[in-house]
Amino acid sequence: MHVPDGFIDAPTSAATAVLAAGALAVSLRGARRELGGTSRASEAERGGERAAPLAGLVAAFIFAVQMLNFPVAAGTSGHLLGGALAAILVGPCTGVLCVSVVLLMQGILFADGGLTALGVNITDMAVVTTLVAYAVFRGLVKVLPRSRRSVTGAAFVAALLSVPVAAGAFTLLYAVGGTTDVALGKVAGAMVGVHVLIGFGEAAITALTVGAVIAVRPDLVYGARGLRQGLKLRVNGDLVDAPEPAAPVAARTSRRALWLSGLAASLVLAGFVSHYASASPDGLEKVAHDHGIDTQTKEHASAGSPLADYGVEDVSDARLSGGLAGVIGVGTTVIAGSAVFWAVRRRRTGVPSQVR
Repeated sequence: MHVPDGFIDAPTSAATAVLAAGALAVSLRGARRELGGTSRASEAERGGERAAPLAGLVAAFIFAVQMLNFPVAAGTSGHLLGGALAAILVGPCTGVLCVSVVLLMQGILFADGGLTALGVNITDMAVVTTLVAYAVFRGLVKVLPRSRRSVTGAAFVAALLSVPVAAGAFTLLYAVGGTTDVALGKVAGAMVGVHVLIGFGEAAITALTVGAVIAVRPDLVYGARGLRQGLKLRVNGDLVDAPEPAAPVAARTSRRALWLSGLAASLVLAGFVSHYASASPDGLEKVAHDHGIDTQTKEHASAGSPLADYGVEDVSDARLSGGLAGVIGVGTTVIAGSAVFWAVRRRRTGVPSQVR
């Protein structure tokens, strides 16, 4: 659902850029709390200190999986948006930042998603998907039994619903600032319809990933915090929270192993598996072509990038070119994302995050 330059007019693009900037400012403040960077954080929030090094990895993983377009209908494909996955793994505010980092890397390096439409893309793909998904997720886990299986099921439903909602949000933005005269009712029906199908793919990827992390390190999943009731001690007649036991060396090692495994998986997905992704246009591209939305598309400002269109310039072999571009993208995203989240935590604590 990467909106290119030319789909949305300048005033609407500028307005969404302001909206996106405000959302990022709020997300930066919230991310400090989610990553354990505030002095008044609760015990649950201080658990984010253990998850902080994973936030950059989550961004890189989303970048990698977004390269894997999967077929959803005749001549149409879809790919992960990632808002639900990021929100559940590292928190909604941190999730907004994760997806925004991915969109920024894609727009600048790979000419994917217009630069003048960056505000539109952040608003729709980062803010709307993340907040809608997390609101649905939190509502479900409050009424479902407190179990890991419930978290995984809630993640599936939240991810499924977030995609057609984002498609509807794009349609609303196009109704306000679209550059072509089209039948909006038909566009809305087509956008929501195809993105419901894409939503099932989003839901499956999100649930499988969340379930896999919960299976090995539930303490690192933001959405799974509080599943285990904390131990209470009676002191002078009052019940107080018992201090959490220190994490054993094995747990610290597994945290590092999880990070390295996630990075390796991202590199394999982007560098090798992406070659077998569907070549069909994604949901937005298909709808735009069928309904004449794409007639005003402008050339991307980064069209001359050596990595444009997810290939390396002057590398003639398509498989090698795409694989190298994917590996470079994952590496760049994990470095940029880690730098952002390291800075977010350090600003309040003065102590940099470490992968333990």
